[in-house]
Amino acid sequence: MLPYLMPYRVRWIAMIVVALTSLGATVAIPLMTKAVIDGPVRHQDQRGLWLLGSAAMAVGISEAVLWFIRRWLVSRATMGVEADIRKDLYARLQILPMSFHGRWQSGQLLSRIMNDLNTIRRFLSFGLIFLILNGLQITVVTSILLVMYWPLGVVVLASIVPITMTVLHFQREYTRLSRLAQDQSGHVATHVEESALGVRVVKSFGREDYVYDRFDRQLTNLYDTQVDRVSVSAKFWTLLEVIPNLTLIVVLGFGAYAAGHGYVTMGTLVAFITMMLSLVWPIASLGFLLSMTQESFTAANRIAEIFDAPIEIVDGPNPHPPNGGRLELIDVGFKFPDTEEWVLRHVTVTVEPGETLALVGSTGAGKSVLAALLSRLYDVTEGEIRLDGTDIREFTLPALRRAVATAFEDPTLFSMSVAENLRLGRPDATDEQLAEAIDVASAHFVYDLPYGLNTRIGEQGMSLSGGQRQRLSLARAILAAPRVLVLDDTLSALDVHTEAAVEEALRRVLHAVTGIVVAHRASTVLLADKVALLDRVDGAGTITHVGTHAELLATVGAYRYLLAADDELDDGA
Repeated sequence: MLPYLMPYRVRWIAMIVVALTSLGATVAIPLMTKAVIDGPVRHQDQRGLWLLGSAAMAVGISEAVLWFIRRWLVSRATMGVEADIRKDLYARLQILPMSFHGRWQSGQLLSRIMNDLNTIRRFLSFGLIFLILNGLQITVVTSILLVMYWPLGVVVLASIVPITMTVLHFQREYTRLSRLAQDQSGHVATHVEESALGVRVVKSFGREDYVYDRFDRQLTNLYDTQVDRVSVSAKFWTLLEVIPNLTLIVVLGFGAYAAGHGYVTMGTLVAFITMMLSLVWPIASLGFLLSMTQESFTAANRIAEIFDAPIEIVDGPNPHPPNGGRLELIDVGFKFPDTEEWVLRHVTVTVEPGETLALVGSTGAGKSVLAALLSRLYDVTEGEIRLDGTDIREFTLPALRRAVATAFEDPTLFSMSVAENLRLGRPDATDEQLAEAIDVASAHFVYDLPYGLNTRIGEQGMSLSGGQRQRLSLARAILAAPRVLVLDDTLSALDVHTEAAVEEALRRVLHAVTGIVVAHRASTVLLADKVALLDRVDGAGTITHVGTHAELLATVGAYRYLLAADDELDDGA
């Protein structure tokens, strides 16, 4: 946290100076009251009364002004700290590997980047400042009270002991409930997000009541936890209100006795009681402030879990993207982190520049995982992947991903314009290049949208059909002008006529790049110069045969079986 505070250290120093000055004014007012009573009031000095009264008023006004300045300074500083952490946290999420995002719910990440950071900001802007100032005020005022009249000062000092014991007694349980509530809040956020994105599925199955009941259970759990936390907090406040009030009663009784017997002046007693009353808020607020401290520590730990997550995929030393496009997979094996089951094993194949390889295999053979390895969404567990003879782990990630572009079967579109979505991989693309990519992907429907390429599409592109989203994803990958173009079953949602038009245009594009096409249909396979058959051997996907479409049809029964239901089988032969 300290590195984030350093850029705002001038404001923090100014705020501390102002806060200490304000505390001085708070302590000075009861002392001035003592001086007024024991001086001008006792001696009926009207001139002195006006003089000291005016001074006390000036101190009171100064205290109010200093409070305003302190709040303004601390708010500016803490909002800056919150914004800086949020930016770094978001940047961290972008570079964390897919294995991390596969383990974490999006709602949990959203809860951390929004709710937890708000908790930390509130603590820095309010809790931390008052915790320091109130602790300092309790120490200074108690010392002054002991000097004024030590028997009563000892009574006040003794009252702090049960307060401390109360705080320590409830601290652990409140911390546990705070963490539980924050985690449950993340689960609720995840449910809301998933329900919003999957509203079509929910409605199509008529399961609105079911998802509501799930939400109701999660919200009820959160409610119960928050009620338990409030119950613990209420016990805090009850005891921390009762103890100071009992102390005040004792001080009033002994103070009246001491003043009646001349042990203290009336001015001293009034000042003593006034200063003691100034301790009620600092002492009573300890429970609230310490509760806020625990919530903040819990939030900080939750955020630290993201910052401490290992970055398993790091940049290599080479910042220059490969130019040739010769792709080699050499004895590649892969298994997901924290698992023992191999997804791919002993995968070896070479694709020359300008050549296209189709990956064909049954569901679960590892085709999509293999496609993801090429752009280092995951890193190989064993073996290596080379581009132009260089291990792809030697390239920086930006350099590699400029050379390798992927169009996914289930494309993701963002809440931005069509043009912004297409230029995601190549921000400097010209309008002509944009039009060419749209033409290749047969995505001409974009010109019929209300504002053409400037039309802002809805979240996840829900306003578009599956085929339209796939065509935009394909156009985006083509526009990136990569050396290696990976098509992960990108044409699966297209109708026969659109698919034929897209494939005809794709042939021109694929001749200029190294192509990897994940295919399930013979029409898509025919885009490739050669075909690699992935099959599961000893539980892991591996390439068992490589050849042309016609060769594999003639010689490999498993390949014929995979494409047997395709009406284009005979045409492909």
